[in-house]
Amino acid sequence: MIKNKFGELVFSESDLIDLLMQGHQLVPMIVDKTVEVHAKMLDSDVSLLDATSEDISIEEFDHANQSKWHMPKEYKNLDIAEYIIALCKTDVELQRVAHELLLYQEKQLFDLLKYLKYLVDTMKKNNIIWGVGRGSSVASYVLYLLEVHRIDSIYYDLAPEEFLR
Repeated sequence: MIKNKFGELVFSESDLIDLLMQGHQLVPMIVDKTVEVHAKMLDSDVSLLDATSEDISIEEFDHANQSKWHMPKEYKNLDIAEYIIALCKTDVELQRVAHELLLYQEKQLFDLLKYLKYLVDTMKKNNIIWGVGRGSSVASYVLYLLEVHRIDSIYYDLAPEEFLR
């Protein structure tokens, strides 16, 4: 088994046979295009998937996968920029958010922000506890306002470019 440039696990024919011989239940999996396993060897429920074409860019791959995220319509249709701007209380916050939103927009990450809003709301609704913050993401004030983390990047003078490089 190898990982392709998109991080997908791609199984070879010998990987599949090893899994079958070890008694593992096969689930839909991505296989090398050279695999020719006989249908009799596989459960009828097993789907062999093709790896993503190496001809597309990582950005195209990410965008295609983001469109498949499970997210209720109310979040898909949310004007995330308007929502985040409405959370600002001061001019400093508003300027920081405007700057960050431009960075998010340049990288086409508004769908990610909508999904994070949905994820945080779902965790709150189900009383799931998540961490204070981790890594460079704490440099984003937008993520702070969405409650993805609890580190006020304006207070600590953290540059958003540390996260959105």
